[in-house]
Amino acid sequence: MKRIFLNGVALLAAATLLPAAGKAEDTVKVGMIISLSGPFADTGIQMLNGAKLYVKQHGDVAGKKIEIIAKDVGGINPPVAKRLAQELVTRDNVDVIAGFDLTPNALAAADVSAEAKKFMVNMNAATAIVISKSPYMVRTSMTIPQLNTTLGAWAEKNGVKKAYTMVADFGPGIDAEGAFTKGFTGAGGQVAGSVRMAVANPDFSAYVSRAKDLNPEGIFVMIPGGAMPGAFGKALAERGIDPNKTKVMGQMEIADEHALASMGDAALGIITVAHYDYNHKSKANEDFVKAYNAEYKRNPDFFSVGGYDGMHVVYAALAKTKGKADGESLIDAAKGLKWESPRGPVSIDPETRDIVQNVYIRKVEKVGGKLVNVEIAKFDNVKSPK
Repeated sequence: MKRIFLNGVALLAAATLLPAAGKAEDTVKVGMIISLSGPFADTGIQMLNGAKLYVKQHGDVAGKKIEIIAKDVGGINPPVAKRLAQELVTRDNVDVIAGFDLTPNALAAADVSAEAKKFMVNMNAATAIVISKSPYMVRTSMTIPQLNTTLGAWAEKNGVKKAYTMVADFGPGIDAEGAFTKGFTGAGGQVAGSVRMAVANPDFSAYVSRAKDLNPEGIFVMIPGGAMPGAFGKALAERGIDPNKTKVMGQMEIADEHALASMGDAALGIITVAHYDYNHKSKANEDFVKAYNAEYKRNPDFFSVGGYDGMHVVYAALAKTKGKADGESLIDAAKGLKWESPRGPVSIDPETRDIVQNVYIRKVEKVGGKLVNVEIAKFDNVKSPK
C-alpha cells in the first residue's frame, strides 16, 4: 500500500482544515518526538520519564489536562522526525511539539513548528543553531557553546596552556570543538592539534596515541553518550594517559553515571562541564532525585531534567495564557520565564528563547568508594554565546 506524505503547503492546509478529531477542549496535547529504540533509546526514556513525572506531580493547569503523546524516532533520522511532527500536528492535533534528544531530528521538526505555528519545546538538542529554525521554539536543556566556551576559558585559567581537541564528526561535535577553542584561545591558550572522529567509532586507540605524542597539558573530547565513553576510557588507560597529570576534559556525556560505571577507575580525574548532575546539592534537586527514584528506580540525568523543565515551561506558559494553547500565545508567555530548577536557577532569555543557567565544572573523584562528579567551579547565569 502506498503512503503519500504531505508537503509543506498541504501540511498547512491540512492543519487548518482538518477537524480536531477526538480532542477535548479541556485537554492540551504535547507530542514528544524522542528515541525509544536503537542506540539512543535510554536518552529518550529518561526525557520522557522527566516529563511524565512533572505531569504526575502537577496535574491540571489553567483548567486543562495535559496529555503526552510519545513518538519513537529510533535514533538519528530527520525524515522520520519530520514525518512524525507532521502526523502529530495533522492527525493527533497536538498543541505542543516537544522532546528531541538529537540535533538533526530537532532541525527537521522545527520546519513543521514554523509552518504550522506550533509551540515547540526543545528538551535537549544542543547545537546552537537549532533555536533559530522556528520562532515558536524554546530550549530547556543547554547549548554546546554555553558549556564548552566556559570550559575552554576555565581550562586556560587553571594550568592548561596547550590543548588537543578530539570530537565526533557531526554537528554537536563540531559545535563543541569551535566553542572550546574560542573560549580557550580567547583566554590565551594554544590548540596543538585537533581531530574529528566517526560518530560511531568503537576504537579510540590511534587518536589517543596521537594526542599523547603531542604531549599537551590538556585533551578536550566531545563524543556521544552510550558505549563510546567506555571505549574512550579504555583507550586512555591502555595508552597510559593519567587524567590527573594530563587534564582530560569534555562535555558531561563522557562522565555521566553510565560512563563512569563502564570506565571504572580510569575515569578518575576526568574534568567535565555540565548544567546538571543528580549529585548537585540543592533542596530542589534533592526532592527531584527522591521523587524520580521512587517513580523509576533509577537516578535522573540531564535528559531527565530537560524533560522535567520542558514540562514546567508548558505549564507556566499555559498558566500565563489562562489556557490558550496557540503557538503565538505560548511563545510570548514563555519568553522571560524564571524558575528554580533541580539544576539551579534558570530562565528563558526573551531575546534568544534559549535557557540561561548556572554552568558547573566537575572532576571525577571517589567518594565513599563510589565514582562521582564533584563540582569544583560554578559560573552563574550563563547565557549561550551568540
